Amino acid sequence: MDFTEHHKNWLRARDYADPVRFALARGVLEEVRAGTSLNVALRRHSKPEGGLLSKDYLVHAYRQLVDSGEWQPEASLLRRIRMKPVRTLSGVTTVTVLTKPYPCPGKCIFCPTDVRMPKSYLHDEPGAMRAEQHAFDPYDQTLARIQALEHVGHPTVKIELLILGGTWSSYRRDYQAWFVERCLDAMNRRDSASLAEAQMWNENAPHRNVGLCVETRPDHIDPEEIAWLRSLGVTRIQIGVQSLDDRILEVNRRGHDVQCTRDALRLLRAAGFKLLVHWMPNLLGATPESDFADGLRLWSDPDIRPDELKIYPCSLLANAELYEYWLRGEYQPYADDELLELLVALKPHIPSYTRVNRVVRDIPATNVVAGSKRSNLREDVQSELSRRGLECRCIRCREVRGQQVDPDTLRLEDLSYPAGGAEEHFLQFLSPGGKLAGYLRLSMPGRASRESRALTEVLPDLAGAALVREVHVYGQSLQLDDDQAGAAQHIGLGTRLLREAERIAKASAFRRMAIIASLGTRGYYQARGYRLGETYMIKDLNDAA
Repeated sequence: MDFTEHHKNWLRARDYADPVRFALARGVLEEVRAGTSLNVALRRHSKPEGGLLSKDYLVHAYRQLVDSGEWQPEASLLRRIRMKPVRTLSGVTTVTVLTKPYPCPGKCIFCPTDVRMPKSYLHDEPGAMRAEQHAFDPYDQTLARIQALEHVGHPTVKIELLILGGTWSSYRRDYQAWFVERCLDAMNRRDSASLAEAQMWNENAPHRNVGLCVETRPDHIDPEEIAWLRSLGVTRIQIGVQSLDDRILEVNRRGHDVQCTRDALRLLRAAGFKLLVHWMPNLLGATPESDFADGLRLWSDPDIRPDELKIYPCSLLANAELYEYWLRGEYQPYADDELLELLVALKPHIPSYTRVNRVVRDIPATNVVAGSKRSNLREDVQSELSRRGLECRCIRCREVRGQQVDPDTLRLEDLSYPAGGAEEHFLQFLSPGGKLAGYLRLSMPGRASRESRALTEVLPDLAGAALVREVHVYGQSLQLDDDQAGAAQHIGLGTRLLREAERIAKASAFRRMAIIASLGTRGYYQARGYRLGETYMIKDLNDAA
């Protein structure tokens, strides 16, 4: 089924042809245009049968009025009626899809087993439910998610694709290539004959891929695997570290040791990937005290130091082997207050170059046998930090989000630190109030390191190169031609960060810059003097101004 037919079916399912509801929606929009608050306007134009119009109806009515020529486009009005604006306040629109159920090589005792799902996922998790509804088809999942976001008013031209589902690297490579190709086909709104064709089309597609993330294990990472991931267009890796204590890894049957994690992260960093680490407190054998010490090792160990972090406290589930340990009295999950205290103690120690994406996994409470069932743990942690006069300085806690930005008042700071055998520079633009408007991750690898030598053989783009691992400008995600007044995006911050990174690399005698650019950002870098190598965007720094 093509995109147009999907769209028609979606509209029929939502009953958008109802003239009464359209008239009500128009009345709401007219009042909001005139300055009335959205909530007041919704109450004045409630449905005859009772209840308020949903925001997707308002967005549809707005677009109908614009498409008919009755109204001129008003970006400010669309922003006021957009549902859940936080979804795109970090600068991109995330689309999450799941791979099909498939055996995982891991034997972790904490991991749930559900034959209907990829390993470690439960059938009633929100993302898993959406995937099952679409029979795990990558095209249908991607298309449906884009449509759902569009119909509640979100811009979808810049898509970060997040592929979840067990260990990506354990799937057959022909399945991986097909899966990515079909996701891109949904973004491109056309069917391709090959992955290479889908990638080429996406550079100028209606929905451009500005980031591709998969999840895997440390013991699956080697130079050959990294070269394969780059051929797929992967730019970010979610990697299950779980613990930095070999004893804890062993008793939980993780299947690798800490040194394996260090080696994997060093290789991935040397290839320019953004590193998102999963960390699991409350595993078998751990205590709140040992977990606090383990959490600090995420940054005290120079081979770890993640760019992003998901904290997934271990949940006791009936379909995990850990449940048998609990029945025998050999395992006890943390109580709410123990888990809260651990996270409150840890969060102020997180450095400003790391983003904490999650502090709890989105597992429905009905599946949790014992222990904490809090779904709003992040909010509870933030409230307790505030009560104690403490703060977290991670990226997520400092994002400018929807605040106004004056580029003339921003200051550029360079936070330098060693990590994984490289010299890292976290270049950041800060507002007078300390909010983060944009940043760039520059990595200057040790030129004689084992990782650099091994990777240059399979990725020649990296020879003699400093690496830009990420450029990110915060604020509401905008369409490519939208220059919203006061927004952080589209005011030249990315270009200024890039020029500063080039200056630093050149001063350190690097002769080349390599950027792990996604498909949809290649044109951006080409306009700034870069050319496409095999899979990276390249510039000779001797030619740079």
